[in-house]
Amino acid sequence: MACGSPSSISRRTFIQSGAFAAIATWSQSRVAGTLLAQQVNDAGQMRAAGASARISVHPLRRTVSVLMGSGGNIIVLPGPDGKVLVDAGYATSQKQIGKALNAISNQPLNHLIDTHWHFDHTDGNEWIHAAGATIVGHENTRRRLSTPQRIPAFRGMFPPSPTGALPAIVFGDRKTLHLNDEELLLEYYGPAHSDSDISVRLARADILHTGDTWFNCFYPFIDYYNGGSFDGMVAAAARNLRSVDDQTVIVPGHGPVGKKAQLVEYDDMLRTIRERVAKLKKQGRSVQETIAPKPSASFDGKWGAGLVPPDAFVELVYAGV
Repeated sequence: MACGSPSSISRRTFIQSGAFAAIATWSQSRVAGTLLAQQVNDAGQMRAAGASARISVHPLRRTVSVLMGSGGNIIVLPGPDGKVLVDAGYATSQKQIGKALNAISNQPLNHLIDTHWHFDHTDGNEWIHAAGATIVGHENTRRRLSTPQRIPAFRGMFPPSPTGALPAIVFGDRKTLHLNDEELLLEYYGPAHSDSDISVRLARADILHTGDTWFNCFYPFIDYYNGGSFDGMVAAAARNLRSVDDQTVIVPGHGPVGKKAQLVEYDDMLRTIRERVAKLKKQGRSVQETIAPKPSASFDGKWGAGLVPPDAFVELVYAGV
């Protein structure tokens, strides 16, 4: 699906569909993301929007599909071992997600893999677990979901999740699952979009879910407040590129499914804007003085129509270099 396809989404739709937002305060030592904070709906509004979300189902390869429309993109792998999901969307979308899953097959939900802890990817954990799924995730995902968290730009506090919503199987660097005639390779990125990001590779189908280390067609968000790193995002993009070829189907955390060519463009965008912003910051320029010459201008037409507008993305980069 190309960026200009009907499955692409505008900034307004991106927000309403629960796509993730950047935070307003990076940390005690970083600048406030004031430009981005002006654009953000709070967590309650995002969850509420999930109740009316339209879920679309897109077949990928072999028996694998992706569900789009509630929070992050959800991979579905059906088979004799029961359905395997990658990410859970919003709990408020349970009815629509359940209907889409039943249309794929009548097999039970047996496994759910969380790509990271953010609520637009894990909010449905509890109902999916109640339906029979064992949840798998990085140890930092369990740690964050089991303790109080805050995301200032959403103007909300997140209490500890119920026990059933927590990953029961956790790992540090790598884990392999063999389910439904598929080998699923789970690998930790290190701090990137957050401090809990993993990739999920379906080796036989040659499908890679990058989680939120890739926002296809949109400037990405880095959750500095909760352990994210801009240089970690750059490193994650490079790792994703090394692990795919022209035949690999690549599922981003948000945005349309893509191929290696789109990842190459994303990697180039991140590196080029980082270099430009870092050069201006090294000269002693303030955030506003760095925004003024529009260091992202050559990329704004392709990447600037999502949740994070160009000036806000420059501010985001500035905080991380």
